[in-house]
Amino acid sequence: MEEGFLLISGIQHFCFCRRQWGLIHIENTWSENYLTADGIVMHERVHDNDIVTKHNGIVTLRALPVQSSRLKITGECDAVELVPDKSGIPVRGHDGLWSIHPVEYKRGKPKVNNCDRLQLVAQCICLEEMFACTISHAQLYYGEIRHRETVVVTDSLRTELENMIMEMWDYYQRGYTPRVKRTKSCDNCSLINQCMPEINSRKLAKTVSDYIKSHIDGEQP
Repeated sequence: MEEGFLLISGIQHFCFCRRQWGLIHIENTWSENYLTADGIVMHERVHDNDIVTKHNGIVTLRALPVQSSRLKITGECDAVELVPDKSGIPVRGHDGLWSIHPVEYKRGKPKVNNCDRLQLVAQCICLEEMFACTISHAQLYYGEIRHRETVVVTDSLRTELENMIMEMWDYYQRGYTPRVKRTKSCDNCSLINQCMPEINSRKLAKTVSDYIKSHIDGEQP
């Protein structure tokens, strides 16, 4: 992690589970399972190309480093498409005017929550700051369905993201890894053994007096 910046990739972790994010980004804990390994393979395929490609007039920049000094976040876009646009902006090294559209690749399928969308919006904010432009929409590509989802970069998504980043910074600066209740999602988490959700769930549920009473009554902790 670049000093003084949070990783954009952590937004998806944080949205999925605050504790998972803390284990990875505060405690530097990581473990693979088949889901994370599959995702890594997909991103390697996306990045294993020429840094710049052009097809049907659209220029694609791959593995583009981005950051926002305002939000203090940094990361890498899987792909950024430069689309010819008469009302667009000039881009150094490319003749003409362009609109800018990041594309984030995900191994699974669209989610009900905004985890993936917020990560994509963070990339948009970085690109807006870097290119002095406004990005109205971007895209998520899902490997399981082999389809792109267009994400409209709304004010509500921008506000949700900025509030989340403020919360992330609060935990990070305090060095605090949150505790969370166990859910069904825990079964698919690669960090389930490091997290020990059953133990942490019991800690959340019990006060000190509850804990003492359980031992007096012979209840298992």
